Amino acid sequence: MNQEPIKKEKILEELIEFKEKDLKFSDGRILGSMCTSANSLAKKVFYDFLDSNLGDPGLFEGTQSLEEEVINDIGSLLSLEKPYGNIVTGGTEANLMAIRAARNLAREEKNIGNIAADEYIVPELIVPKSAHFSFEKAADVLSLKLVEADLDENYQVDIGSVKDNINDNTIAIVGIAGTTELGVIDPIKDLSKIATRNNIYLHVDAAFGGFSIPFLKDLGYEIPKFDFSLDGVCSITVDPHKMGLAPIPSGCILFRDKKYLEIMAVEAPYLTTKEQSTLVGTRLGAPVAATWAVMQYMGREGYGENANECMINTHFLADSLSKEGFELTVEPKLNIVSFNHPKIPTDDLAKMLEKEGWMVSVSSYPKAIRIILMNHIKHNHMVEFLDTLDEIKANLDIK
Repeated sequence: MNQEPIKKEKILEELIEFKEKDLKFSDGRILGSMCTSANSLAKKVFYDFLDSNLGDPGLFEGTQSLEEEVINDIGSLLSLEKPYGNIVTGGTEANLMAIRAARNLAREEKNIGNIAADEYIVPELIVPKSAHFSFEKAADVLSLKLVEADLDENYQVDIGSVKDNINDNTIAIVGIAGTTELGVIDPIKDLSKIATRNNIYLHVDAAFGGFSIPFLKDLGYEIPKFDFSLDGVCSITVDPHKMGLAPIPSGCILFRDKKYLEIMAVEAPYLTTKEQSTLVGTRLGAPVAATWAVMQYMGREGYGENANECMINTHFLADSLSKEGFELTVEPKLNIVSFNHPKIPTDDLAKMLEKEGWMVSVSSYPKAIRIILMNHIKHNHMVEFLDTLDEIKANLDIK
């Protein structure tokens, strides 16, 4: 660290150099990210609320009121009139909170995972093989056994495998509404029936799909139920900083019942609110205000237009790839396209694309090039991308 203060102008000059090394969403070449450039209004509001701390909400009652409105508005999108929850840093924290609630509930009601018990029972968490790596973190932090259920031929969680893995130690089941790698939506309705029948907590990770599926359904897209309209669903993760166009970090965890927050609460005697359920203590209020602002600005109509435009680009890319000899992993349900070419190894193709300036990602199961059609990717970017693929094929003498 420097000994003497450095002038503000010099600091800003140096920061420009660092910033120039970052990729820009506006270039349309970031093809593997579930995040995008935040709405300009949301950015301004974010800055205006930088000093608010929802870890001590009694000092920031206005920001706390905004959080309550945001939670209620997102709950209304997910068929829940009175939701409980918080705006958090993202899907990882939201998922961890949900599983912690499930673990604590099982500890209290079923004596599973109770350290004080005569015989300690290791709690088990069932997730699809397609689940986000945050559940591996949750299992590690909460000392759970992570059980991976198989996927079916459509890369949805296999219901039979879930049933086979349930036992007396199972504390929760997870379903995904918009898998990270393929955008697949699990049969949440079937999982809800299983969870209800077995009295097991069901969490839905809709970090990606939660801010697009409701609006796509408004437009007539046929997408199965995944939300609180299903009795077995106890909690849902949604990320406003993905399809919600809010600034990073803005995740959301919603619970059906207040008891799930209460089962995690710890005393916070020196703060204005005497109990805390969130993982972090100091909690930035800026994402809350920014999310509130962008939701007001966009409305259901604006979000519908955004989701639909992303799907139009998705279908254009998927159709074009099929015509050019590429093989789709699955037919896109959300704005993710994954594909391979029968004559080009996936990793080699990814490196060739990166060499040409296209930042794609590679899914692990199945291995495939993964493109996420966020709103910073326009039609002209897709045309350029397809031209690059044609050039790669030509250089490899592939027709």
